[in-house]
Amino acid sequence: MAKANLLVTHDPNHAGLAKEEIVAVLKQLKTEPEFLKSEIEGLFKVTIKEPKKTVKKLVEICKKDPSMFRITFHWVPVDNWCKSTIEDMQKTIKGLVKDIKEKDKWKMDIAKRCYEKYNTTELIMKLTDVVDRPKVDLKNPDKIIRVDIIGNDAGISLLTKDEMLNIPALKK
Repeated sequence: MAKANLLVTHDPNHAGLAKEEIVAVLKQLKTEPEFLKSEIEGLFKVTIKEPKKTVKKLVEICKKDPSMFRITFHWVPVDNWCKSTIEDMQKTIKGLVKDIKEKDKWKMDIAKRCYEKYNTTELIMKLTDVVDRPKVDLKNPDKIIRVDIIGNDAGISLLTKDEMLNIPALKK
């Protein structure tokens, strides 16, 4: 089964319009999305070519014309999927740490849906255990370890802040 490499959150009351918005915005970048089955209301799992580069361009588009994004909220690329056990997530995160340079400032960002095993603080403490980089910066990180837990699965990515699109924050 194909794994999504992009998660897009949207207004759950307008899934149809959100899908149209995604298709229309990506069409401008000559990218065709493939929508995968999502069990979560308000979340699309999408497969596209070059998700990080694409989202970077979308951030620019949103800065110029935020009105293009009315129904979608967050566009987050996913590098790897694993089970949402602490061990599996730690192992996956450990694999990304090599791409955080010693001088890089970093933070961890967690979003969870249908997952009750740990609260966010516990998760951050357990998952950052495997990150041996000294410089944590919650305000202005060079790298963001993004963990999206969806039930028994976790999408884990290492992103720069312009590789994630947070529409509500940009519209402020």
